[in-house]
Amino acid sequence: METWANKISLLFPILSMMTVADACIHPYPEGNSSLRRMAVEARELGFDTIVVPDAVTLTCPGVRIIPASIIRAESVRTVSGRLSRYNDGKSLVMVEAGENGFNRAVLNIRGVHVLRALHLARKQSFDHICARIAAERGIAVDIDISPLIHTSGPSRQRVLVRFAELIRLHDRYRFFLTVSSNARSVLHLRSANDIVLLCSLFGMEEDDVCEALSTVGNLIAPEGPVRVVS
Repeated sequence: METWANKISLLFPILSMMTVADACIHPYPEGNSSLRRMAVEARELGFDTIVVPDAVTLTCPGVRIIPASIIRAESVRTVSGRLSRYNDGKSLVMVEAGENGFNRAVLNIRGVHVLRALHLARKQSFDHICARIAAERGIAVDIDISPLIHTSGPSRQRVLVRFAELIRLHDRYRFFLTVSSNARSVLHLRSANDIVLLCSLFGMEEDDVCEALSTVGNLIAPEGPVRVVS
């Protein structure tokens, strides 16, 4: 049977020439599937890169694993303090969004790569000022597709509205975006085509989805020896 890895160059010719990344997955022990199994499945779905919190720099044949450090904090001072531990040039540093003032301050901190979980923050927590700062400083905003898959009704609708607002700001300011499945099982992973369809629900164009899937490659270039997942 033809795999997504074989189909990707036909369906997404632009993606076949650049990084195609799921910007956050959670293998065992946080999830219930091993890192190797999730990496192999991601490859079958057309990805060549996955971002994994607290991983080491690894590769599975055809898939690069980029380690990430997720910072959850209520104060900017705490974020700054924790950043000193992750300033190794190898980890993608992701900070969970908060209220508007917090987000503006975080976007001005050197060493932050991604602002994530924005759909969980209060309305207006990411405004045109945040958008401009993110664009100027090359910091990405993550789109987490998991609530579009695992929620329904008013909860899902609220997420769609928040993402639609984000895309309107993106269309104006052109800051980086990433897309993550936040999968905790191989069953939660989605193909690039699925992601394009899900993102279309809140008005994101296919070209912008392709660009977002390639963003991780522009944010960090891990150095050092690479190990193979066994």
